[in-house]
Amino acid sequence: MTERGRALVTGAARGIGAAIAKRLVDDGMDVLTLDLAPGCDVTIDVANDEFPALDDVDVCVANAGITTTIAPAHSMSTQQWQRDIDVNLTGAFRTVQACISGMRTRQFGRIVVISSVAALGGLPGQVAYAASKAGLLGMVRTLASENAALGITANAVLPGLVATEQVLAMPDEVRDRVLQALPSGRAVAPEEVAAAVAFLAGPEAAQISGQAIAVDGALSLPQLSLGSGRR
Repeated sequence: MTERGRALVTGAARGIGAAIAKRLVDDGMDVLTLDLAPGCDVTIDVANDEFPALDDVDVCVANAGITTTIAPAHSMSTQQWQRDIDVNLTGAFRTVQACISGMRTRQFGRIVVISSVAALGGLPGQVAYAASKAGLLGMVRTLASENAALGITANAVLPGLVATEQVLAMPDEVRDRVLQALPSGRAVAPEEVAAAVAFLAGPEAAQISGQAIAVDGALSLPQLSLGSGRR
């Protein structure tokens, strides 16, 4: 690993990705940001475009994804399905593949992919999104097994509802209704997701690999109770 460590964060123009990039910079890393939207160091589509040389990356954070495709399974078009899979799953794989050869040569690396709690419980109305995020879990476990002897870890972080620009822009009535349904009573801050990523990227997480870590305020856990209502 280089003295400061070099990190790649995709989907870094805003929201969770921007928070992760800032946290890693604050932790002393040299961070390369990538997004399809302008404002980052590299501007490409992770699903289709050629990646620059990334063999010097120590920490690969595959965060880029599509979250806005809304359609139930019975009416989703093939094009809608494919675009979610191409960006959320294939794009993450292509990102990791662009970084992992250098990691294997140096026998050090940290891979963190941003999945979703939808990978665990599904998400009505977003079947492609849920499927793509679930696919990341199988990818991470395979990467962890294939590279454990080379000092490379691979983990997934599964955010719940995060207070991104998109969520904060919801109409007040909709946002209030959603927040009331959350076990913790509030959305996850992007910085809380970034903190989990920073830990997994650090030296103290060297023996944590192949794991799916939810940052969701217990959203992915059963809420049915035979006792009294929520305290």
